[in-house]
Amino acid sequence: MKKVTDGKALVYCEGAFNTPNGKTAHGLVRFTERYEVVGVLDERYAGRDAGDVLDGRPNGIPVFKDLEAAIVALTASNNLPSYLVIGLAPDGGRLPQVAKATIKAALQQGWNVDSGLHDFLTNDSELVELAKEKNVKIRDIRKTPDRDQLHFFTGDIEKVDCLKLAVLGTDSALGKRTTAWILVHAFRNAGKKAEMIGTGQTGWMQGAKYSMVMDSCINDFVSGEIEHAVVSAYDNEDPDVIVIEGQGSLMNPAYPGGFEILAAGRPDYVILQHAPKRVEYDGFPGYKMHTLEQQINAIQVISGKQVIAITVNHEDMEKSEILDVCKAITLETKLPAFDVLEYGAEDLIALLMKKLK
Repeated sequence: MKKVTDGKALVYCEGAFNTPNGKTAHGLVRFTERYEVVGVLDERYAGRDAGDVLDGRPNGIPVFKDLEAAIVALTASNNLPSYLVIGLAPDGGRLPQVAKATIKAALQQGWNVDSGLHDFLTNDSELVELAKEKNVKIRDIRKTPDRDQLHFFTGDIEKVDCLKLAVLGTDSALGKRTTAWILVHAFRNAGKKAEMIGTGQTGWMQGAKYSMVMDSCINDFVSGEIEHAVVSAYDNEDPDVIVIEGQGSLMNPAYPGGFEILAAGRPDYVILQHAPKRVEYDGFPGYKMHTLEQQINAIQVISGKQVIAITVNHEDMEKSEILDVCKAITLETKLPAFDVLEYGAEDLIALLMKKLK
């Protein structure tokens, strides 16, 4: 059984599981070293197995109708959690008003609450008072540290002498973090020391030891925080490879992420995550996605570094289509294309192992 750092957790994802707005819950259901996930809340999938809903692979994590149903079932199985984790990741990071009742009920149970949203629970005096009364913690993962705890870019990144890979994407919410973890685990399974640099709240919730939350960091310090995470991982772990999780995409109108990762993380190579069936940027009808060729060109012009492979998100595809789509991408881009979530990362890792320093 894997070691977890914080304890058992129930994940709140009402109305959003198996949609792009549930990507924090999806990450936790697939993998986390921070919690042992004992269930997910979403009435639409009540009674189902969360892994089966998400990937067609049961993993023993049940989906419950509501908190009351979860408490009854988890009490019976002697599996009550000590955390409620907000698994929502909606556009703009706002907390739905309906979620507050569940959060209050969890605090009443004596559970800690972790949230990665922009609506900070610690700004709600009622919730803070309740947590204090019950002697539990509320953690707002996206709350920016005080400026005196933040780092400015120094150039120390130049001493990092292991392979650095960035997993960037052609859009937001299409699996960059999942692909980054799959690569880290595949390198480790191949006997190499690999570290993940988390750049969002879900990476932290999954236990990324070296991480920062890019989208809520003060702009002046974003590059420095990325550099500090990479340099710390290198200094402390002596890894063979560091994998940096991407955010948004270079040309997404609402989440133009990736510039700082290229500039400050200074990856040796970029792996580009792409959902071939997407036509418009996630959540923004009318904003047509730039072509794969345009996105590859933008990355290579900005960074001077090579996009070495495409990783495919198979949303809206039948399994029978995936390999043909990968071949079509290779014909179009002259780059190898892999669906690592469906087929594993062994072939991609074989390619990347040749780049180790």
